[in-house]
Amino acid sequence: MIFIGSDHGGYATKEFLKKQLERRRIPYTDCGCDGSSVDYPDIAEVLCRKVLKDSANKGVLVCGTGIGMSIAANKIAGVRAALCADWYSAKLTRQHNNSNVLCLGGRTIGEEVAWELLEIWLNTAYPGDPRHAARVEKVAAIEASERDCG
Repeated sequence: MIFIGSDHGGYATKEFLKKQLERRRIPYTDCGCDGSSVDYPDIAEVLCRKVLKDSANKGVLVCGTGIGMSIAANKIAGVRAALCADWYSAKLTRQHNNSNVLCLGGRTIGEEVAWELLEIWLNTAYPGDPRHAARVEKVAAIEASERDCG
């Protein structure tokens, strides 16, 4: 399942992306917002907790720059959120980092670019290359050590 969410700064882009997903019959769940002013950490947390329920799930978060959403999302253990503004980063964050949340800036990139990045990200597999898998595991180990520190 794809979960998509935004704050008010990313709302228009989120709505555009939803239309593109619908046109292609790609199922998604909207985690908010409805266009009214909200705090981006609240949306990020709701979406990321849903993403983590199944390893096949993916999430898309949009705020004005994508920065706030990516910071908030990456506070949740197990989330590998990547802020992308170009196709190369969108592709490599899947191939090398096995990212499970894509963050986009609704005020920094156009809607068509946002769709291009989402499409690339969704269609790029994580091959599990041992070199990259070891690095992803090291990130998970850092998360685990932070939990142990209390």
